[in-house]
Amino acid sequence: MDNSYRALNDVLVDLFNDIMDIEQDAIITGEFRDITNNDMHIIEAVGIGEPQNMSSIAKKMSVTMGTLTTSMNNLVKKDYVLRERSEADRRVVYIRLTKKGVRAYRHHAAFHREMIDAVVKGMDEEEKQVLITALVQLKGFFVKYRKDHKRVDKKSKEK
Repeated sequence: MDNSYRALNDVLVDLFNDIMDIEQDAIITGEFRDITNNDMHIIEAVGIGEPQNMSSIAKKMSVTMGTLTTSMNNLVKKDYVLRERSEADRRVVYIRLTKKGVRAYRHHAAFHREMIDAVVKGMDEEEKQVLITALVQLKGFFVKYRKDHKRVDKKSKEK
């Protein structure tokens, strides 16, 4: 095993082990102690633009509608999101952030800005592009891995 492989493995393993805990400690604070890191990511998926329908949020989050519905129920109770039925099609439910939800969204976005600023500090544009390329490749690996393993899991269940 060469040194660069070992170094990358150590960094990635440590990063994956720490990132959710560190983010949780950084963003689930003060006013937002009543929600989870997962709730904060749902708030991020809803966003502060146009209201989103449940299926588009579920797709962004790679979760089932049932899982999202359970989380949304909690976020509605805690006054982070509002549900609104479509006037055109009453079966369609739109989700939008409340004022409290927008504050949570901005709090989370500030953490992400701080994280990105720390990562690229001192990098020139070429170094940033190399980092982006490497991370896009890593994301591609995870997307393919998830897709391939869902297919394998589905085949296993069919037997």
